[in-house]
Amino acid sequence: MGFGLPAAVGATMGRRDQPVILVTGDGSIQMTIQELATMREQELPIKIFIFNNQALGMVRQLQDVYCEGRNIATLFKFHPDFAHLAGAYGMPGYTIDKEADFEAALPGILATPGAVLVNCLIPTAENVSPMVLAGAGIHEAVDV
Repeated sequence: MGFGLPAAVGATMGRRDQPVILVTGDGSIQMTIQELATMREQELPIKIFIFNNQALGMVRQLQDVYCEGRNIATLFKFHPDFAHLAGAYGMPGYTIDKEADFEAALPGILATPGAVLVNCLIPTAENVSPMVLAGAGIHEAVDV
């Protein structure tokens, strides 16, 4: 968590000739959101898609598995408006809450010059699947 945005910045700096798309969670991006300033200063055309489930989603999912659904410090009460925050950094920002709207908007988003941030609202209970549980190898991934 928190690695995606700095990694996207680094990938773009290393290969300016290649498009970079970041798919990240709302909890993850908040850990390194200051790198949006680096993107703007360096004019990096990263397309950011935030899967916003209003939680630390994978941690919540692990708590569901290992702690019988007792969630501690993983469900957010405050939800920043990431689309408006994108505007504060001088890039277009969108909020999408329907899959059909996402599919319709995607070509235009990808064709937009420069950086774009898309806040994709998804249900809090949405899980990552497959998932690797503690102590398991990648070949032991399970559907949770």
